[in-house]
Order: sequence, then C-alpha cells, then structure tokens
Amino acid sequence: MPSLFLIRHGRSQANAEGVLAGRAPGIDLDDVGRQQAESLAERLGPLPLVRLVTSPLERTVQTAEIICRNHPQTPKASREKALIECGYGSWTGHPVKSLAKDPLWKVVQSQPSAAVFPDGESMADMQRRAVGAVRRIDTEVATEHGPDACWAAVSHGDVIKSVVADALGMHLDMFQRLVVHPASVCVLQYGANRPNVIHINDLGSDLSVFKPTGRKRRRRRTGDAVVGGGDRSG
Repeated sequence: MPSLFLIRHGRSQANAEGVLAGRAPGIDLDDVGRQQAESLAERLGPLPLVRLVTSPLERTVQTAEIICRNHPQTPKASREKALIECGYGSWTGHPVKSLAKDPLWKVVQSQPSAAVFPDGESMADMQRRAVGAVRRIDTEVATEHGPDACWAAVSHGDVIKSVVADALGMHLDMFQRLVVHPASVCVLQYGANRPNVIHINDLGSDLSVFKPTGRKRRRRRTGDAVVGGGDRSG
C-alpha cells in the first residue's frame, strides 16, 4: 500500500494576519511560509515521490513548487481541484476574531457535519470530495507504481483534517479535535482492510523511514495490524 504524505501549505499572509483566506486569489506564502516549505522539502528529500498533487490555490502551488525545485526527480505537481480549500462563502476575507462572534461559529466547532457556509460549501461536502480524490489517486499510484510507492498531496488545514478523520474512522463532528499546522505532514496508508494513520501534524520526524527498501512486507501490502504492536521493520 502506498504511503501518502498529506502536506499543509506553509504559512500565508492571511495566516499571519488572522484572516480566513478561503478561496480568495492572491494569497501567497509569507517569508516564514517559504522557509517552512524549504525545510519541509529537505525532510522529504530521501523519498522518491512518484506523484505530487496540489490544491490550485497559490499558497499550495508555491509550497509544491518549492518541493519540486529542491527535488528535480519529483514529477511536476498537478493541480487537483477536489483538494481546494473549503468554500467559506461570505466568510472569506474576514478576520477570524470577528467570525467567532457569528452563531454559525459554534456549529462549525461542535457539529461541523451540519455546517454550511453562507453562499459557500458544507463541511460534509468538503470531506466527501477530498476523501474521494485522495482514495482515487492512491489507487492509481498503487496500480502504476506498486505498493511501496510514495506520493504527496498539498492542501489546506480543514481539508487535511477531514481526510485524516475519515482514515481514523472518526465522525466529522469530532474532526476539530485534530490539529494540522502550516507545513506539517500527515502520513496515511490505505490498506486492503482499512487505512493506517502513521503521522498526524508531524513537524520534524525523520521521514526517510518511508523510503522503499525493495523488501517484501506483508503487513505493508495488506494493512493488517501486528498483534502486540510490532515495529515497522518486522
């Protein structure tokens, strides 16, 4: 089963200013975000990524471009519309502090499965299209490159949290318990029986352990859990 690296873009201007960027155009990485992306690219260095996909928004595209620039062997990133930021509608562009006073804020926090943004998207629809895209691409990668392949997707905080929640078997109403920082990595493997969640909000671990070794590993092919825990090499 391939290893999927779900990457949140580096810090943007809007992140630094506390503004909900949503799908607004022209939201770039700031200096901190570019440095975060450079550090992330270095951590991904040992991995032979066979595919890189990104949300079409500038901040994710810029993050993906930095990864590719540091790793010429990585295929050019393709844009996947289904990984775009949640459609926040008329909330877009407003300070988060002011949005917290809106009655919808409590719904977003406690029952996101019921949240529909004014003139925008529901959080449930966001999860459906993102999970559908990730699972579809993962199947394509496994078919084209085999079960030990590594690929990456660059997206947004709420989108990534919703995909991880699905992999955990967690109801969307609980996904706000997850934290996904800018330039963090979540690692998933979709086994034959269920997904495995390897990392969440990883900001510094050694990712080289996911580099294919060429050895056959039944556990990696099937996704079966090892009774008693085991270790990754056994």
